[in-house]
Parts: sequence; structure tokens; C-alpha cells
Amino acid sequence: MSARILIVDDEKAIRESLQIVLKDEGYKAETAADGEEALEKLKTENYDVVLTDIKMPKIDGMELLRKAGHLSPDTFFIIMTAYASVNTAIEALREGAYDYFIKPIEFDDVLLRLKRLISYRKLAVENKSLRQRLSAEIGFQNIIGQSEPMKRIFDLISRVAQTNSNVLVIGKSGTGKELVAKAIHYNGPRKEQMFLPVNCGAISENLIESELFGHKKGAFTGATEDKMGLFKVADGGTIFLDEIGDLPLNLQVKLLRVLEDRQFIPVGGTRPVSTNVRIIAATNQNLYEKTKTGEFREDLYYRLNVVEIKLPSLNEKRDDIPVLVNHFIEKFRVEMGRKIVGVDNETMRLLMGHDWRGGVRELENVIERAIIFAREEIINVHDLSDYLKGNTFNDNFPDSLKDALKTFEREHIIKTIRKYDYDKEEAAKSLNIGLSSLYRKMEELNIPTKAPKEAME
Repeated sequence: MSARILIVDDEKAIRESLQIVLKDEGYKAETAADGEEALEKLKTENYDVVLTDIKMPKIDGMELLRKAGHLSPDTFFIIMTAYASVNTAIEALREGAYDYFIKPIEFDDVLLRLKRLISYRKLAVENKSLRQRLSAEIGFQNIIGQSEPMKRIFDLISRVAQTNSNVLVIGKSGTGKELVAKAIHYNGPRKEQMFLPVNCGAISENLIESELFGHKKGAFTGATEDKMGLFKVADGGTIFLDEIGDLPLNLQVKLLRVLEDRQFIPVGGTRPVSTNVRIIAATNQNLYEKTKTGEFREDLYYRLNVVEIKLPSLNEKRDDIPVLVNHFIEKFRVEMGRKIVGVDNETMRLLMGHDWRGGVRELENVIERAIIFAREEIINVHDLSDYLKGNTFNDNFPDSLKDALKTFEREHIIKTIRKYDYDKEEAAKSLNIGLSSLYRKMEELNIPTKAPKEAME
């Protein structure tokens, strides 16, 4: 599709000659005799580029540039002026113009620079659209869950996203730590900037310092040029440090300085480099215990852990399994072009009772495989992996999904209470619910509040 260009100049000969040249090149070129007429056109029409003179009656080019910014923010402006003043050009660029020409205009120069600008604008618009789609895809709707534990996670994300505070996300593999980090970033003030994930455990110890903080030419063998570190690459955005517990102690000191001073020194460098990044860290380890053994700096732990988000495992939020199953069925049936609409009751009971050591990722793989092998529109037990069929907590759930959930919930609470020798406070902490909620559940599910005599002997 040809670019639309508006030519604004009070000299008829200039605007008409420019219009002819641009039309000959395949552009859709229109004209306006002054800034006021141009402003009216911008209110009703969309233009890719506006070529405007500076000195015009009624509304001049600078005022048009300022007012058009609100009307048509995606339109690029090029200023034309017969007043070969550097100050005029600088002022126009400060106001948002992307380029300027000094009269008399060379048509070949106009066409060359216009071609480059339109290519750049196309890329900029595509990037903006991609960021908007990405923001929508990585919003809360992509974190699946309706259980009480997930509702608390959503609330935490909503509260912390609007701040610049450091966040520590804790959870086992497959609980969605990076997804939570993206939701925080793309729902916050830095969403237009970069989100940069870094797996601290996947980079070798002798390379990670250079990767994170960069290096200067000649800093070590093979350093043939300066390299920008990831903390500078993500400047203005968010850096997600996954598996932060694997970060070597010597680099923990450098990271602490970034958190405290927003500065770091590249490998082989002598001058500090400034950076303005938000840090979200994640781990599947117990960092607090590692501070006791000296494997993780205590001061760094508290700096990172301004806000802690502890993600429940799939075994701790079984109410979400039906929702997740439906989500993955919808995802893979579209990708594979299969007419799969759901799972039967027996299959759902089996999925509800399975010990999900691999978390949501394991469930996703199970559903993907089932869709591949399903012969009917409803997935049944025969479509599941053999290992899944014989590895459940309890195969004797009732047919009703609602009753099956209650049955599992009762068994899980009883098992947890027994695990903590009927210490309700510890059991409630393990279940990630309040003590009053535990007592309410016990009453609702007819669970004895006291240990049987044989358990106390």
C-alpha cells in the first residue's frame, strides 16, 4: 500500500511541484496551503508523513507540529525551511520532527530520505503493534487459574506491577515464574521498554560476568572489542534473573551495587556505567537457607526480596486443573487442526488425582500427547500415557467433578494435618491458607479437629 503524504506550504509552485514528483514515485500526495488547512485534514485523514514549511500564515510549521502530535501521533514530520538556521532545525527536532530540508529543495534528496523514513516508520509501527499484542498476550489472561492461591497471585501482580520495586518470584519448575515476571513488566510503567530474561544457571561461570556487565577491549584473551553488558542493554526496561541462586558469590557483590547505586564496572573497565533497570529475580531454591550457609549474600537476599511472590505448585492448586485442561485443549486443537472438545469424567478424575511433579508444564505435555492420539472428540483414559494411569493418589473419585474436587481436598488436608502431627498452624502454612480458613474447611469436609487416640499414643 502506497504511503500517504501531506505537503504543507504557502507557496503554490513548491507544493504542486512536490506533489507531481511524489505521485510519479507512486505516493499518494495531497496538499494544504497553510497550517490551519493541514490541521483540519489531520483531524479527518491519516497520513504517514507530513512535509511542512516553517514560515506560513495563520498557523506556522512549528505550531502545526506541536498540535498534530495529539491528533496524529503516528504521523512523521519533515520540516522545510528557507531559513538555514541550525537553531530552527534543532527546535523542530526537539518538538518531534524526524528530519528537515533547507530550501531550495533537491527532489532527489527528498525522495531518498523520504524512502528511508517511510521504511523506518513501517518498522516502528510494526514494532509498536507487536508490543501491544505481546502486552495483551502476556497479561493476566495468559496466566490460567481461578483457585484461591492464584487469586492471591493476581492481586500481588496488580499491586507490584505499578511500582519499580524489586521482586523475588519463588516456585518449582513449571509453576510459571517467567510468565509472572512478564505480567509484572507488561502491566507496568516500563511496558514499552525491553523485557530481558537471563538464566543465571545456563551461563558458564567464566562468561557470566562479561554477559551481565560487559567488558572492555583487551580485558581478556578474545576480547577484541568493547561489549555492552545485558544490564546496559536492558536500560530503561526490566531484567529477569532466573535461577538467581546459581549466581556466583563474586558477582553477587556486583549485583548488589547495581541495586544500591544503579552502577556497575565492566570487566577490564575503570569507570562506572549507569543503568536504570527494574530487577525481577526468580529461584526454585530456598535462598534464605543459603544465606545461613554463606552460599548467598544476606544483604543481596533482602535487596531482591522487597516483594516476594511464592507460586503454588499444581498439586497445591488442583482446582485449576479443569481450567488448565480446557485451555491446553483449545491451544493444541487449533494448532493441530483437531476437533477435540474435552475429556471424559474418568480422565478428569485421573488428572485430578495425579501427582504433578512436573507442574503445569507436565500437564501441558500430557494434553498435547493425548490430542495427538485421540480417536474421538472426547479424550479418554486410553489416550493418556501409560505412566499416568498407574500413578495417582486415588482412583476412586466420584463421577461428579464437584464431588471429586471435594474428595481430593478432604484427603489432601487430612494428609497434611497428619504430616504436621495435627499442628493446625503449621498445616495451614503448608496449605497456604489462613488458620481460620483451615478450620472452616475441616468443618465443611467433616474432618476431625483432634488426632485419634492411636495417633497421640
